[in-house]
Amino acid sequence: MTESRPGLDLSGKTVIVTGGAGILGRNFCRGFADVGATVAVLDRDADMTGAAAEEIGGTSFGIACDITSPESVREAMESVTGRTGRLDVLVNNAASKSRDVRAFFTPFEDYDLDIWRDVMAVNVDGMFLMSQAAGRQFLAQGGGGSVINIASIYGLVGPDPRIYEGSDYLGGPINTPAVYSASKAAVVGLTKWLATHWGPRGIRANCLVPGGVASGQNGVFQQNYASRTPMERMAEAREIVGPAVFLASDEASYITGQVLAADGGWTAW
Repeated sequence: MTESRPGLDLSGKTVIVTGGAGILGRNFCRGFADVGATVAVLDRDADMTGAAAEEIGGTSFGIACDITSPESVREAMESVTGRTGRLDVLVNNAASKSRDVRAFFTPFEDYDLDIWRDVMAVNVDGMFLMSQAAGRQFLAQGGGGSVINIASIYGLVGPDPRIYEGSDYLGGPINTPAVYSASKAAVVGLTKWLATHWGPRGIRANCLVPGGVASGQNGVFQQNYASRTPMERMAEAREIVGPAVFLASDEASYITGQVLAADGGWTAW
């Protein structure tokens, strides 16, 4: 549970979390609900969003949304604001491993363009569409608001292939594909552009960069990852929540265009 303090009280605020039914997304949603926010849980599957919202409790609610579809994004935004009357924070958390997870991990030399485009559609196009819709709403409200884009350490640095030796996840070996790094680097660039574009209207945009989060990887991978990290372990999902709540709060009222890495020191080496 996120510890509350006056500047971190988001009572009366409305927060959208995309990919809200996922491992990290549910933790974000719960963290915002813990500090009083009304949370809209956005994900593609209506049953999953509903189940996540019920689990989170409070005033949270689920909305099915395909963030790669302009029409679906428009309908979701209308649904949120129709229910709450406003929007205060957008957490762009949704990301994709494509419709074919094993193809997602194909070596670069054989990578399929359709898989590349599939990933980019969610990780970049979807973030653009959601940010655009949120910006319109923020401006219609008279300005103010916060966008938090979730990137990755691999949007800042290249992967270390040694950590994947002996890895197993989602039924097979893994790596970090170029499309993932390229898409997450785009997140960083988009964030900085939004910060300068919207700064005069009091709309803040920041980028949160999680390190590797333990989510079912085998022991070999976790040990390899830990050996490459100054804190000698992977993150727990809840450890990424506090920085997001901070960036959304009045405690961060003069922070925009920044890239905050919650990575156990990974990018310090």
